[in-house]
Amino acid sequence: MSEITAKRPWLSSLGDIPDHLEYAEGSMYDAVARIAETYPNQVAFDFMGRSTTYRQMIHEIQRCARSLKTIGIRENDRVTIAMPNCPQATYMFYAVNLVGGVCNMIHPLSAEKEIEFYLNESQSVTVVTLDQFYHKFEAVRQNTPVVNIVLARVKDALSRPVKAGYMLTEGRKIRKIPDDAPVIRWQEFMRLGRSCFWNYKVERKADDPAVILYSGGTTGKTKGILLTNGNFNALGEQVVAANPMFRPGDKMLAAMPLFHGFGLGVCVHTMLSQGGRCILVPRFTAKSYAKLITKYRCNFIAGVPTLYEALLRIPDMNGADLSCLKGVFSGGDSLSVELKKKFDRFLYDHRATVQIREGYGTTETVTACCLTPPHMAKEGSIGLPFPDTYIKIVRPDSDEELPCGEEGEILLAGPTVMREYINHPEETAKTLRRHGDGLTWVYTGDLGFMDSEGFIYFKGRAKRMIVTSGYNVYPAQLENILDAHEKIHMSCVIGVPDPYKMRAVKVFVMLKPDVPATEETREELMAYCRKHIAKYALPKEIEFREELPKTLVGKVAYRRLEEEEEAKYSAAAE
Repeated sequence: MSEITAKRPWLSSLGDIPDHLEYAEGSMYDAVARIAETYPNQVAFDFMGRSTTYRQMIHEIQRCARSLKTIGIRENDRVTIAMPNCPQATYMFYAVNLVGGVCNMIHPLSAEKEIEFYLNESQSVTVVTLDQFYHKFEAVRQNTPVVNIVLARVKDALSRPVKAGYMLTEGRKIRKIPDDAPVIRWQEFMRLGRSCFWNYKVERKADDPAVILYSGGTTGKTKGILLTNGNFNALGEQVVAANPMFRPGDKMLAAMPLFHGFGLGVCVHTMLSQGGRCILVPRFTAKSYAKLITKYRCNFIAGVPTLYEALLRIPDMNGADLSCLKGVFSGGDSLSVELKKKFDRFLYDHRATVQIREGYGTTETVTACCLTPPHMAKEGSIGLPFPDTYIKIVRPDSDEELPCGEEGEILLAGPTVMREYINHPEETAKTLRRHGDGLTWVYTGDLGFMDSEGFIYFKGRAKRMIVTSGYNVYPAQLENILDAHEKIHMSCVIGVPDPYKMRAVKVFVMLKPDVPATEETREELMAYCRKHIAKYALPKEIEFREELPKTLVGKVAYRRLEEEEEAKYSAAAE
């Protein structure tokens, strides 16, 4: 019996989740190709009514790889993929990997200046995007190292009946691209590979760079995170090991975007490298998500807390049968105890036999590296580390490990830890530190503690911590209290400038439908706060909003609210 199992004997009831896994050498493409050899006729993914088998997918990836070689992509070249979840993005992702390149994953809805930054930061030589985003890329192209722009169209991946409907609706909105535009259109691009028959495959190892994702890290400044083949392949093995109910052919609703570690690592690569089936969702709405869960009888769904909060309000889910679900995962942001209770009730009412399981991770470790076990949840906990992943709690910015129950900074180590922040050696050195135990640890900047059984509790982002009159206030804790109020739909807590306290607590609230945004309601909420929140942490102000701003991946954009308040304070000071 291992030390971990000896400490937590109930682990043996999880279906023999191992402490250690064996990881295959090679690339992400190699991992998917092995599955395609085993299950060639099994469906790899579905896209808007059309299914693609593993054999067909590998054939298209190889065609795409030959075309990349023909236009001059060589080992370690960076190729930017700015696309929604669609077949062409999937082919391109693995094709770049097959020719030894590095995929630079960015959001297609990024602003022009953001795009320019991403292209220069990664030194991308080729961009692959959709026709509707072409004009943004063309506007900044001359300021970047980009040589080729490859344009795909959603309609080319659709079945004939769906294509007709698409062209009458969404397709009509796309701005026309000049016939002589300096681009390579997808079908023309795929034909280029006909003249390339050999030497397009580049052998890559587990520790070779493969993907760049972007994150603010612990400083809030956007940085490119360089991840390896081994990082992604290890994640796939770990996710399946932590979910012993998974079987090849199980369906995952892949609505989380490809530019995000959660979407790319868990919803797509984990599924395709382990024999699963992805339901690709190009544009997320809560309504479409709800419809696809029931249409495809999905076995696994994953999302951020705001997604699950939105599903609770969708009338289309009334009477839906969710008995097909084997796993429901929440990550990317803190899941309040209240929302978990509400969604667990929702699952029970819709015949599901599972509850929502919270996970935790950072983009510096691809995504999740900690998950609530399938049969045992502890209120407020984000679960246990994946196999071969280690978590310890230290005094912030030190290597002094703290005893169980004491709050400190969360550190992560394991096979999914990034290689570096590109072009930021000092930031890399601050974030990745080698300790006396021989492991390289990621300093997350997040706060939490570990209990005596090894369960981790996330208490908030260190960078979100509000220091008011010398007291530390953690927004996530206050949001959890506020969200439990019967009239509050969602809340966001931030720190705002204050001449006396330095920082004061301000709350933004979305009220439930039919609750009036009146002074009487505000007073009721303040009375509730005075009852449930320590005096030093009481909000100075409660502001009602019809909607709270969201980030590109659906989290509440607290930074945007902070920026608004800082701007107001500066204007008043002038």
